[in-house]
Amino acid sequence: MKIKNKELTEEILAGKIFIYPTDTIYGLGCNAEDETAVERIKEIKGRDKDKPISIIAPNIKWIEENFIIDVKISSYLPGPYTLILKKKNPNFLNWVSSSESIGIRIPANKFTKEIQKAKVPFVTTSVNLSRESFALKIEDIKPEIKNKVDYIIEAEDEKELSGKPSTLIINGKPMERK
Repeated sequence: MKIKNKELTEEILAGKIFIYPTDTIYGLGCNAEDETAVERIKEIKGRDKDKPISIIAPNIKWIEENFIIDVKISSYLPGPYTLILKKKNPNFLNWVSSSESIGIRIPANKFTKEIQKAKVPFVTTSVNLSRESFALKIEDIKPEIKNKVDYIIEAEDEKELSGKPSTLIINGKPMERK
């Protein structure tokens, strides 16, 4: 579905749910500041409500303002990494992650730049049911997920997605996902 850039920002701020390309795999996301929208994502995925979700940061300055930095951010972001950073305020975005940390991403792709224009953190989780395979193509996404989102944004070209989930950076060290 095509959506104009100005309209995209308005829809993010209105709490709409998106399937969208990252630089790694397809994601499921919404405005992370909208607690109701975040709960909808967890329901769509069949995900434990207490399991944390990562976010796409609106910019590096926002990361520095809200998290304790233990890594050189520019070495990883933008890129195919998720930095696990400790919150400065333990209650910050508690509905996204009730733990003391949150996974932070800035994918290196065009759609992320459009998301960031909304100037809010944006939920980013793989678009699949919990414990099932992630999606590399829109056709891989189950209809029961597609039917519950407001927008489906396709990658402009198949080569955009690497097909490998982002690498976690924990305490400044890369950790492969299991």
